[in-house]
Amino acid sequence: MTNSPTNATIARVTDRIRQRSEGPRGEYLGRLRAAVAAGPVRAHLACGNQAHAYAAMGAQKALLAEGRVPNIGIVTAYNDMLSAHQPYETFPQRIRAALAGVGATAQVAGGVPAMCDGVTQGQTGMEMSLFSRDVIALAAGVALSHNCFDAALYLGVCDKIVPGLIMAAATFGHIPAVFVPAGPMTSGLPNDEKAKVRQQFAAGEVGRDALMAAEMASYHGPGTCTFYGTANSNQMLMEIMGLHLPGASFVNPNTPLRDALTEQAARRSAEITALGNDFRPAGEILDERAFVNGIVGLMATGGSTNLVLHLPAMARAAGVILDLADFDEISAVVPLMAKVYPNGLADVNHFHAAGGMQFLIRDLLKAGLLNPDAKTVAGDGLAAYTREPKLIDGHLSWQEGPEDSLNDKILRPAATPFQPQGGLRQLDGNIGRGVIKISAVAPEYHVIEAPVRVFHDQEEVKAAFKAGEFTSDVVVVVRFQGPQANGMPELHSLTPTLSVLLGRGLRVALVTDGRMSGASGKVPAAIHVSPEAATGGAIAKLVDGDIVRLDAEAGTLTCLTPGFEDRAPVVADLSHNAYGIGRELFAAFRRNVGPATTGAAVVV
Repeated sequence: MTNSPTNATIARVTDRIRQRSEGPRGEYLGRLRAAVAAGPVRAHLACGNQAHAYAAMGAQKALLAEGRVPNIGIVTAYNDMLSAHQPYETFPQRIRAALAGVGATAQVAGGVPAMCDGVTQGQTGMEMSLFSRDVIALAAGVALSHNCFDAALYLGVCDKIVPGLIMAAATFGHIPAVFVPAGPMTSGLPNDEKAKVRQQFAAGEVGRDALMAAEMASYHGPGTCTFYGTANSNQMLMEIMGLHLPGASFVNPNTPLRDALTEQAARRSAEITALGNDFRPAGEILDERAFVNGIVGLMATGGSTNLVLHLPAMARAAGVILDLADFDEISAVVPLMAKVYPNGLADVNHFHAAGGMQFLIRDLLKAGLLNPDAKTVAGDGLAAYTREPKLIDGHLSWQEGPEDSLNDKILRPAATPFQPQGGLRQLDGNIGRGVIKISAVAPEYHVIEAPVRVFHDQEEVKAAFKAGEFTSDVVVVVRFQGPQANGMPELHSLTPTLSVLLGRGLRVALVTDGRMSGASGKVPAAIHVSPEAATGGAIAKLVDGDIVRLDAEAGTLTCLTPGFEDRAPVVADLSHNAYGIGRELFAAFRRNVGPATTGAAVVV
């Protein structure tokens, strides 16, 4: 395969990030190299320390005490309430058996929490969702702080879990990290049919029984939800950033190929420790090239807007500084190559069958839109990721992936894409700075200019809708939804309501300092607006009737009403956000969280 020279914008943005990050990245690498130079970690533990660590390991105690073979730490997000994480129940046993076959050992270092945004969507628990990312990083840090491990296997899939685990993997960047996916559930009720029933329910056309039947037919078994939301965007990201084995992202759970990939991930983690000849510490993989490749993948697939929050936080943990301008400039040169719901009718299983990650990476390399020399767990460079895994006569091997899309309604080459640019735009103006995802938004809605209705709660929006108050074009402003106000919950439950208004012929947009999700859909939504209302941001100056212009083409978000900028911002009573369903425990997070523009992070 012949790659084109690296695209000038990709090269320039990568170099700009490298220069911007020179100070923090240099300090980070200095700490990493000092930790590596100290040698295998277990050598520094006293006998009493080690005896505690190995007491339950039975016949493997002697191997562990000798310290001559790799000991792999498993950090797992297993629980059986999340369909995506339920398959992880049996992974530790499988990993231990695979490593025993190569003379290595493994221990479950610890578990991390994993909450489901599908369960908490529109509920109070969603106010802890974003903060769970930082809790996951902290919990993984506690697990690995025992300092007994030569590499780590990270078992996590969904929205905040992978970003939190990456933050931990970067913090423990002196040891290798391999991420082990569980795969998507098999296809159920098509996502567009589910969305139609949701809209019918929002409009009062069907009852809760019909809604429940549709939801259960869609979310029906083990694995990730099949739409292209944050969870599946995470899996794309881990593969294109070189932290999965090639082709591992979208193989269904509980299949022979998935089991073989899990076993090989375990063996590969042992091969790349400092005890062998192919040492690949996580901190060296997580450099500016990897993060740019991740952003490219996000744009090429129309991935989740949540990653615009997570990637800067993940990168900072490795000393790499990302800015919204990086996303915007990369989006301008990376074409949209995939149409997966909500950007199209297909689900991730269809995407995988059409050529999936192997076709995508191959074609992006051909087009010069990736950093081809990025270091990965599979080797130096992304060439290995153009090959797909096959299980032939019980043996796992990799063969060249497809050079052509197997379904051009789902996946197209960069030369003939669905859209010439990626699906994300930076927005800036006198209301603040934010982002919009337009890959699923019809061109006629890329510019919306209308009077605003201001709300401080998404339930207020739904109540106004039910009362028939939306009868003309409107920009719905939902503020005091930022990280300091209430933890920055997703407002995805507004999508059916706003979609109904769009279907009635109204020109509608959402402006918020909160989040949407990977399934934000067809309604133009300016999200992550910063500074947020709770810190006195300009979004807190808007009043009903102000004229706001959201222009995704020009990248602007502007209040056109004279005198807007001279107003004092509204101060809201946020005391009700401080208690109930665990919110009391997160007061320190709300006080200390950073702005959305730098990842809304607490721990980095």
